[in-house]
Amino acid sequence: MTYSGIAAEPRHLTVVARRPGAVVGRQAARRAVRSGAMWGVVFALFVIVQTHAYTATYPTQAARNQLLSAYGTNLGLNALLGRAGAINTVAGFVAWRFLGILGVFGVLWGLLTSTRLMRGEEDAGRYELLQTGATTRRRAAAQSLAGLGAGLCALFVVTALGVVVTGRGGSVGFAVGQSLYFAVTLVSGAAVFLAVGAFSSQLAATRRQAATLGGVAFAVCFAVRMVADSDASLRWMVWLSPLGWIEQSRPLTDPDPLALLPVLVLISALLAGTLYLAGIRDVGAATLPSRDSSRPRLALLSGPFGLAARLIRPVAAGWLLGVAAYAALLGSVAESSVHDSTGSSAVQQGLGRLGGHGSEVRAYLGLTFLLVALLAALIAAGQITAIREEEGSGRLESLIVRPVSRIRWLVERLALAALVVTAAGIVSGLGVWAGSAGQRGAPGLGPLLAAGLNTVPPALVLLGVGACAFAAWPRHAAAAVYGYLAWSFLIEFTGAIVRTNHWLMDTSVFFHMLPAPATGVNWTGAAMLTGLGLLSGLCGAVLLNRRDLYGD
Repeated sequence: MTYSGIAAEPRHLTVVARRPGAVVGRQAARRAVRSGAMWGVVFALFVIVQTHAYTATYPTQAARNQLLSAYGTNLGLNALLGRAGAINTVAGFVAWRFLGILGVFGVLWGLLTSTRLMRGEEDAGRYELLQTGATTRRRAAAQSLAGLGAGLCALFVVTALGVVVTGRGGSVGFAVGQSLYFAVTLVSGAAVFLAVGAFSSQLAATRRQAATLGGVAFAVCFAVRMVADSDASLRWMVWLSPLGWIEQSRPLTDPDPLALLPVLVLISALLAGTLYLAGIRDVGAATLPSRDSSRPRLALLSGPFGLAARLIRPVAAGWLLGVAAYAALLGSVAESSVHDSTGSSAVQQGLGRLGGHGSEVRAYLGLTFLLVALLAALIAAGQITAIREEEGSGRLESLIVRPVSRIRWLVERLALAALVVTAAGIVSGLGVWAGSAGQRGAPGLGPLLAAGLNTVPPALVLLGVGACAFAAWPRHAAAAVYGYLAWSFLIEFTGAIVRTNHWLMDTSVFFHMLPAPATGVNWTGAAMLTGLGLLSGLCGAVLLNRRDLYGD
């Protein structure tokens, strides 16, 4: 029997006329716009849901005045979220609430996106391939910045749409111009740290180092803004931080667009510096000096677990130091943040949900450890991103060709991440204890260590969810885990002040964490959350064993 067939005619390829010199910008814009639009949806939904929940929970001026008496003079909350102004009005509450929370998430988005699409592309080797076309190093950097700008525009457009829709509601009453100006202030932090990330990408040799430099800059800016908002005598320090400039723009209440002028100047300077440095360095090189060689150090290279520990050691040390310093700073202002919080039952319920029970220092510390829980969850999300980078860069292939199974590799990697998260909980308790030592009403070391450990289970759940996302959806694992983290935190803060459906609240991983030390730790609930995280991690390992490896 012979086989005969007709050969298929080759298809004619159609050449699409595109400017070859703009390929870098198109690549960056496509990825940045997708990410910016997704986060814009999160911002818009948060604005819509919480604004309407505020008007429903506090329909009368008397109830809003009680809210002002509870929150307006609380120095701790002012330090954490920004100075509370006329929050007994819809405009004042919206400006205070969203600039303090969405502004931070915008900063994180800007920093991670810019370092990923600039230094990360160089690390992966794609940037060099793209630059072999009709472009130069400086022109390619300009295209990347234009792509990042397109992502920022996507974030602004979707956010502005949500703000305008919210503002046109009868119980809100914002003019279109007010809404657009407010949307500008919401994304201003993202714009600043897009530029910071682009600049640090020219300084550092790796994306991880670039993100660390940008993270240090954000920590300094946030700390300066916190100090300025926590003490009236230090109010002048608000002009030393870009976050303070954005706060001083006072959208919706007493607009001052001139306060955003320093923001524009800083962004312009950072972009100019980025283009200059991109033109004087080689692709893959760094502006900051780095050693080309060093003495061999073979510690921790006995297996995959030791290799992973060695790779994350600098990042873990930086996170732990940052958590300890942040916790000590929050603990040091605990006593000064305590004020009587008399008011309606709704106000008391909101304060209780965040850890606030009257005027006790423990109430404020309950809120403090909620923010520490966010930091621990960020560590977990960062570890999922690092796990994905190990696969995308090809290092995982080099490990599993040896007698190391995929399940063992992922389980060990998750165990290492869990150790780092647990250490962060412990150092946060120590930091708050050191900062609040000697203050009236401050808990002792034991309750604060318990409160620190109480922040670990939500991060372990996020770690397990991230492991499942990595195994089932590897190329979008980072977006999935950071998206769920943002959703959980926004939902938690929504339910802290306004009434929200309990089914919706249950979707937040932080909702199931009691605000210790304002109340006792629910060790049974913490054990259940930990078990859920472990089970999710094991499911992720099994799923990883059933799929092929994917590069970037």
